[in-house]
Amino acid sequence: MFRLKGITMERLQLLVIAVLACLIAACTQSNNDANTTSDAPGAAGGQAMVQDDESQKDILKVAMSSKDHTTLVAAIKAAALENTLSNAGPFTVFAPTNAAFDKLPAGTVDDLVKPENVDKLSTILYHHVLTSALDKSSFTDGQDVKMFDGTPVKMTINGDNWSVGGAKVIASVRASNGWVHVVDGVLVP
Repeated sequence: MFRLKGITMERLQLLVIAVLACLIAACTQSNNDANTTSDAPGAAGGQAMVQDDESQKDILKVAMSSKDHTTLVAAIKAAALENTLSNAGPFTVFAPTNAAFDKLPAGTVDDLVKPENVDKLSTILYHHVLTSALDKSSFTDGQDVKMFDGTPVKMTINGDNWSVGGAKVIASVRASNGWVHVVDGVLVP
């Protein structure tokens, strides 16, 4: 047998195997720790949580920066659509103001944001979205436009006056991933 200062070859092999096993275990634990920070479904994170004060705001950040859209933002969060509206799109969102939500029957919004009504809330929110970035010039008077939920709304354009499904468009903001058209009413499918 080969001896190296009192260590047999067998013991040296066992020592090397033990050291390798420890290194492999340490690397595996390090990879597991790195994987726990991934954007798993239901975990806080994703595109909506990216902090960027330099680039043009995406649709979600446009809504979040508006004091007139706190109800819409709360509904988006309740339906877990933050990352959807932060993605590349392109999207056109007809964004009801807080005053628009206030026109709904009392208790409607409180009922819609309950966890058991997330599907109904999502359908209503999807009824405010197109999967293209479209400004006013993209629409014509009397045009029926199919919203993301699959149901149509009618565009009414008369000079500077423009409405979608009966809700008046009162402002438009270009976002990095599309357009936000502020409306004075909630579009109900």
